[in-house]
This record gives sequence, structure tokens and C-alpha cells, in this order.
Amino acid sequence: MNEQPQVVPFTTSISLEPNDSRRLAVLCGPVDQNLKLLEQRFGVRMRSRGNQFHLSGPEPRVEAASAVLHQLYRETLNEDDLSLDTVHLFLQESGVESLLGEVPASEDEEAGAVIRARRKTVKPRGANQKGYVDAVRKHDINFGIGPAGTGKTYLAVACAVEALEMGRVARILLVRPAVEAGEKLGFLPGDLAQKIDPYLRPLYDAMYEMMGVERVNKCIERNVIEVAPLAYMRGRTLNNAFIILDESQNTTIAQMKMFLTRIGFGSTAVITGDITQIDLPHGQRSGLVDGVKVLRGIDGISFTHFNSKDVVRHPLVQKVVDAYAAQIEGDESRARLRRGD
Repeated sequence: MNEQPQVVPFTTSISLEPNDSRRLAVLCGPVDQNLKLLEQRFGVRMRSRGNQFHLSGPEPRVEAASAVLHQLYRETLNEDDLSLDTVHLFLQESGVESLLGEVPASEDEEAGAVIRARRKTVKPRGANQKGYVDAVRKHDINFGIGPAGTGKTYLAVACAVEALEMGRVARILLVRPAVEAGEKLGFLPGDLAQKIDPYLRPLYDAMYEMMGVERVNKCIERNVIEVAPLAYMRGRTLNNAFIILDESQNTTIAQMKMFLTRIGFGSTAVITGDITQIDLPHGQRSGLVDGVKVLRGIDGISFTHFNSKDVVRHPLVQKVVDAYAAQIEGDESRARLRRGD
């Protein structure tokens, strides 16, 4: 009986410089919890002594884990804590591409993608988020399309705050169609701002995190930051402004055309949406779906498509997105078979 040859795992050693005990403790986490998570997710073994790390396992996985260790160690320069959430984000960023040998971004490339606001610095995660931020900085009209939790709105708000604080724009407009998500909310009391407040709450939350509640409220009082339902954009020309249209999958074709024709000189517009969560009345076509088809190929307009691998929330969110996407794909396939396509 022939014995199968034993597979010898690939082994490598890396040295993390400088040899700083504080940074190494932050990297490993309490009771080495960060290293254990890396071992579990990459399927490798890690052993450390001081700043020397020994890794063994399949070669592509070992190389990917080594790259992530270096990236995480760079983070410890300015961080006193690396939570499991932060490590998870780096693992999301590594993905299949890193396992296949993709070259990690250099420090200069990562620094260029960082969004810097006075109160908070935001670092895009993964190639899609970095490409999205780069596109928003270069183009006047930008579409960010993809499932929940991929950072579309949060990064758009961060870019808007950065542009305002650097003087590239004079004001920020936060716009959203006031469409109820599958439930009738009835009469909403209060003035206009109070009526639309529930629809714009995600935008407020991101803005508060970037600028602080007090400063945001002062900017709203001075009209430097304006929040408005999409219906109130008609007839306006928006110059020298950063405009964010959130939940754009719930615009009609006429509303999308109206919004895009409001853009004036010196302005940047970001349109975000998830075409799998359309709450329009049955049979009404989404302005986002139509706009992507009509506008593709026009110079000056960028399109960034996110997928489940870009999700930066709880790991189960990615699985939820994939499960619903598989169901939709199956329904569409059965519909095509019934039509004889």
C-alpha cells in the first residue's frame, strides 16, 4: 500500500520594526485575541517572541497573513487599542484577492486615501472604498451603488466634511426621498425639518460623528448645512456645494433627472443607493436603475459598485446580503425560464 507523501506546510518568519513592546501588545490584543482571530480566519499558525513572528500554513495564506500583520502594526503607531472589530475590517480588506497574491497597498497609497476632518480621520477599507473616495475627489457626479453596510453614505459624508473644512465648497446639502420603507407611518407632526428628520437620521448620525452635534447644529442654523427632501430641490441651482442624495433607489426617473440637473459650478454630487431595497410603489421604475443605464460612459460621472465583500458591519451582514442576492438571482432565473428566454 502506497503512503501519501506528507505535505510540509510553508513556514516563514517576519520581524516587525521598530521593536516596541507597547505596540506589540496592542497588536496581539488581550490574551493574544487578535492573533487567534488571524489564525482562525487565515487558517495558519502564528507564534511570536518579542517582535519576531513565525507563521506556517499554505503559502498564499501565510503571505496574506504576513501582509495583514504589517498593516496592523502600522496602525498601532497612533492607536492604543486594536479591537476585534478593527482586525475584522482589515480581514475584510484582505479577502480572496490577497490570498491569491495581490500586492497590499503601500503606505503612501493608504495615506492618500485617508479622509481628514477636524474631528475625525476616516480610512477607507478595501479597493472599492478607496476607489470610491478617489472618484468622489476627482469627479463632479458620483454614484455609489451596493448593499447596506458597505460605507457608501458614511464615506460620502466624510468627503463632504473634508471638502467644507478645506474650503473647496461653501455648504453641504443632505437630500433624501421621503419614501416609507414598506410601512405607513401616518401623519408626522412638526415643521418641515421635524417631518423629514426620521428619513435623514442616518445622514445626521454620520455628520455628528464627523463634526460634533453642537457644530452641526450651528452650521444648520447658518444654512451651511442644509437638509431637505428631494421634492424641494426643483427649481434650484446648487453652486459651490457638496450634495449627497441618499437612498436614491427610491427616486423616480423624473426625480433623478431633476436632481442631476440642479448641479451648478463648483459642486460635487454623490448619489448612493441599493437597488435590492426599492420601496417605490409596485410597477414604478427606480430612477437609480434607469440613471445607471442612461448615464454610463459620460465623462465626469463615476460609478462605484459595492458587493457583500465590502460590508464593514457585523460579519453576519455579509452572509445576509449574499443569501438575499442568491434568492433574487434564483427568482430571476425561474422567471426567464417561464418566459422561455
